[in-house]
Amino acid sequence: MTCACTGAAAQAPLPGQDRPRAVFRTTTRLVTQTVVVKDKQGRPITGLTAADFVVTEDGQRQDVAFAEFQSVGGTADETAAAAAPVPIPARAGGPARAPISIPSPGTIGYRNHRLLVLYFDLSSMSPSDQARACSGARTYIDTQMAPSDLLAIMAFDGGAVRVPQDFTSDRDALRHVVQSLQSGNDQNGDGVADDPEQGSAFGENDAEFNLFNTDRQLAALQTAAAMLRPLPEQKSLIYFSGGVRMRGTDNRAQLRATVNAAVRANVTLNPVDARGLVALPPLGDATRASPGGIGMFAGTLADALQRRFERSQDTLYALARDTGGTALLDQNDLSLGIAQAARAVTSYYILGYYSTHTGADGRFRRVRVALRRGLSADLSYRDGYFADRAFAKFTAADKERQLEDALRDGNPITEIRIATEVNYFQLNRNEYFVPVSVRLPASELALARRRGAVRTVIDIIGEVRDDHGVAHRNVRDKLDIKVDEGTAASLSIRPLYYETGFTLLPGQYVLKILARDATTGRIGTFETPFEIPNLARADARLAISSVVLSSQRVGVGDALYRVRQKGADERANPLVHDGQRLVPSVTRAFRADRELYVFLQAYPSTPASLAAFVTFYSGDAKVLQTAPAVVTQPSRPGATVTDIRLSIPPGALAAGSYDCQVTVLDPDNAKAAFWRAPIALVR
Repeated sequence: MTCACTGAAAQAPLPGQDRPRAVFRTTTRLVTQTVVVKDKQGRPITGLTAADFVVTEDGQRQDVAFAEFQSVGGTADETAAAAAPVPIPARAGGPARAPISIPSPGTIGYRNHRLLVLYFDLSSMSPSDQARACSGARTYIDTQMAPSDLLAIMAFDGGAVRVPQDFTSDRDALRHVVQSLQSGNDQNGDGVADDPEQGSAFGENDAEFNLFNTDRQLAALQTAAAMLRPLPEQKSLIYFSGGVRMRGTDNRAQLRATVNAAVRANVTLNPVDARGLVALPPLGDATRASPGGIGMFAGTLADALQRRFERSQDTLYALARDTGGTALLDQNDLSLGIAQAARAVTSYYILGYYSTHTGADGRFRRVRVALRRGLSADLSYRDGYFADRAFAKFTAADKERQLEDALRDGNPITEIRIATEVNYFQLNRNEYFVPVSVRLPASELALARRRGAVRTVIDIIGEVRDDHGVAHRNVRDKLDIKVDEGTAASLSIRPLYYETGFTLLPGQYVLKILARDATTGRIGTFETPFEIPNLARADARLAISSVVLSSQRVGVGDALYRVRQKGADERANPLVHDGQRLVPSVTRAFRADRELYVFLQAYPSTPASLAAFVTFYSGDAKVLQTAPAVVTQPSRPGATVTDIRLSIPPGALAAGSYDCQVTVLDPDNAKAAFWRAPIALVR
């Protein structure tokens, strides 16, 4: 585990001297390492302190800050430790999606306990493999679970990593969760989920398409390791899987990133091939069509089938080898995989030291641990870790992971200040078009230009989730902009603008948008809840869409503004009219000397003539009211949708703060609708 902090002090110049300030900076990085210390008979050695250990990193001596002994190997202390109830540590922040209890900084929450994580990769296992994996887990829980064992359960279903059970020694709770994984929360067999599972937070769902290019299985394992990283104890993750198949360089980079995350988090990965002992039919089984060609008779098809199976196990073996775990392959009793991972965790010391290597270069830091002179023992520990890497040194997989972590993180990153507005317009009785408008500051382009960039790319990713946490829509796009004097001058008066759109049903949603400058690595996050009302049920009043306020219209072909989700139909966007795109005001701040546009749609129950006007209030006083505009023509033939476009001429209002109210009257059906929001006019 690593953490960083920076401090600075400055010395003022003497009177009469004009010298630059001397700025002193210090950076410290806390590294934790688990070390098993045994005598020649294989028994744990206790009673050692920080002064008894000698730690070097890349050949340089490090000062050991603390050494904490954990007794989990079956000594006499184990019974006493396990007899006492384990307090669940209070959470110290972190995403609500991860119910792994995090202890307070500087404390060890699970002292003298063995931490085992049962991780079920449901996306890679067939139903029979899932049943075999759950059976092996129940066998270990019922017959082999030791008093010092604490088990947590994680599951990955192809969309998100979930933690249905935090660390516990409650066998009944563990059995219940394992059974729910196998039966899909339908334990009584009635076909209805007994306890519907909630969605996860942002960043790990591919409900519509995969946002990220990295391999989802390995990326999910990396997420699990990151969730366990705040716990300083040694953790063993038993990975039930149906195999991991390597698919090109991106997958290999993600494999290394997953291993590095596990090493940093003191997590050993112990893969268990849930397929068990497999006898492959030479030409495949009934799950696929019969192959054709001469390869059926030459044996090449059978060889290829065997090679694919072996490659899927090679990745499992590599995960175990590179993290210090053990792999269970070609075994039908899967509980052996849990048992051998548990036996590998014996009593150990947790060492902590502040590394003198503070460079974020991503290089491997080789660690050596020994005992001071006069002490002799057998030591077992990891021989190093990969340092963090600055953005300039990121690989493609690192950049993908940065986006995924930022989207999933519950603490927003605000290095880039972005603002977003969400509107909705009814397409039919059930569906609504939701345009999303995002503004980015032009200062990002100026920063990239100062760093010598010829062009810069702004990565845009976003997700829309409902109030249950289930992802409904997502988007990934980019703004590729040439950085020159002309662009900078244009954006000094017109900030960078991005627009996309979704089709959604009525309901409560949360939108999270993330923007990253691919040149500087700076990130901005915007998250907002929004509601799409069911206008079909608006019987007592006139149904209207959201109201768009704007002071800017641009051509549809304007390259600086026209960036949208691929495949979106421009004709479905009501903000486009007569070749002009209405740019919604995200901040609701307008220039007093520019024309103010108001746009909305009305949905009368029957074709009718509508009257609409805008009123501005300053406090309780009415300052301005426009003349009623009568609208009689529907926007689409055969429909009752009516576009309402109003405008306020420049100079009609003085600079100041106002309440803007839009009123729409339907005299034919004796209905009305009102909308009101604060705005600001500046000189």
